[in-house]
Amino acid sequence: MRLREDTVNMYKLFFRLVFHRMDPEQAHHLAFRWIRLAARVPVLRTFVAALLAPRHEELRTEAFGLRMHGPFGLAAGFDKNAVAVDGMSMLGFDHVEIGTVTGEPQPGNPKQRLFRLVPDRALINRMGFNNEGSAAVARRLAERTPVFRTVVGVNIGKTKVVPEDEAAADYVKSTERLAAHADYLVVNVSSPNTPGLRNLQATDSLRPLLTAVREAADRTVTTRRVPLLVKIAPDLADEDVDAVADLAVELGLDGIIATNTTIAREGLGLTSDAALVQETGGLSGAPLKARSLEVLRRLYARVGDRITLVGVGGVENAEDAWQRILAGATLVQGYSAFIYEGPFWGRAIHKGLAARLRTSPYATLADAVGADVRKKTA
Repeated sequence: MRLREDTVNMYKLFFRLVFHRMDPEQAHHLAFRWIRLAARVPVLRTFVAALLAPRHEELRTEAFGLRMHGPFGLAAGFDKNAVAVDGMSMLGFDHVEIGTVTGEPQPGNPKQRLFRLVPDRALINRMGFNNEGSAAVARRLAERTPVFRTVVGVNIGKTKVVPEDEAAADYVKSTERLAAHADYLVVNVSSPNTPGLRNLQATDSLRPLLTAVREAADRTVTTRRVPLLVKIAPDLADEDVDAVADLAVELGLDGIIATNTTIAREGLGLTSDAALVQETGGLSGAPLKARSLEVLRRLYARVGDRITLVGVGGVENAEDAWQRILAGATLVQGYSAFIYEGPFWGRAIHKGLAARLRTSPYATLADAVGADVRKKTA
């Protein structure tokens, strides 16, 4: 315990003295490089995994037919090009969602495009789906020799230059290249940083898009059914959340990820510098917590156990993860808090979840999924 506290405090001091003074994107690449290097050294990665990714048998989770060591995973956006799957597993993430990957490679938006709101424990990004493209990422996944048993999700989005009315073909292209290498696929129609992308959340646009992706996945991979999920924005009106939930049930989707970043700024209690708060892009982190949880509860009340829900947005600690599970999430993801908490974050989440489960009235984690919502509707 003392070692963990000393290491956490050391990381926070390092963050304040080094990372905080660096451009956020440069700091990300530096940390990312260290993680990748550590994962390449057999003795070091074994030691790090033993320290940061201890297994809790009671947290074992099954979602859309996939077995995982636990419910806590890395949200899309951190490892866009599938270069550090083993590194992130080494740090305690039970599944790693790579991407967002687009049909064609693209540089993303001009820099600076990532901002820290340290007092709010938040980030604003307008990265713009910078990635190497689906062909390059598919090759990397095909050549990968896994070190750790990790579920790998692949999050796909629209290439910026592709017109809205040709979006389905662009998603299909990525699906045909990536489905064989994905444990599950996510259709991202909710990033605020690609013009027109969020328009695809309207059910009239979403239905043919998801149908086309489902058909492409089934056509490409005939030996198994690749689970298909959709990721939605927290900024959807409640009636639109209901409409997406109903559509997901109608189409037989395997899951919904709630939620992506928000374009909202008002009513979030932000205390960072006003000019920083008004930077264009999607806000993630602690201020998103309440709305993300609200959307999750609404989805579970609508779909129940018919569809697997993934809770993401404002997850900072084990209590946040536990609240997501009680609200209906089978899986929970995080990203922004990792920047502020450091390498012991995943370990702390797992330890805290195991403790909460032991003192709860639920025999298994699966029993706890949606328990709060079921109580209110009983």
